[in-house]
Amino acid sequence: APQGGEAKEEPAGEEPSGEKKKGFGKWKKDKKDKKDEKIEELTDRVKRQMAEFENFRKRTEKEKSSMYEMGARSVIEKILPIIDNFERGLDTVPEDEADSPFTEGMRKIYKQLMTELENMGVKPIECVGKEFDPNFHNAVMQVESEEYESGIVAQEMLKGYTYRDSVVRHSMVAVVS
Repeated sequence: APQGGEAKEEPAGEEPSGEKKKGFGKWKKDKKDKKDEKIEELTDRVKRQMAEFENFRKRTEKEKSSMYEMGARSVIEKILPIIDNFERGLDTVPEDEADSPFTEGMRKIYKQLMTELENMGVKPIECVGKEFDPNFHNAVMQVESEEYESGIVAQEMLKGYTYRDSVVRHSMVAVVS
């Protein structure tokens, strides 16, 4: 008999009377099932969080790329009038100065600028002799021509450009009527 109020230790799973607990196996199985359910729930939650994070990463990457495209396009739009002026200036060089060191230097700078823009994905739109296409051309006048058929671009007033696959500036053209 226990002395001083101490409880007598019983083997695990037995009642103080010495009988085995009824349903202990069921209780253990229920506890295991609950653990399995919890593991499954947490695994599912982790998978969802990982998928959510991956979607967030992709969306952020797409937004970053879009912001870069908008910024590059904005810079290109600002550079195009400078290119136009460069071309106008080179077109007005008198014949006797065409081979001067200054003119050659300007041509080299212009060529370098155009090469870098092309490396970035900026390309001039070819239009003279091509069929008029409102996706690339802006018709500012109609002309008569013996050289081209009706609906063909006969003259380019202002050069158009594309950046990658989108038009930055439409070509301003004269179309044969």
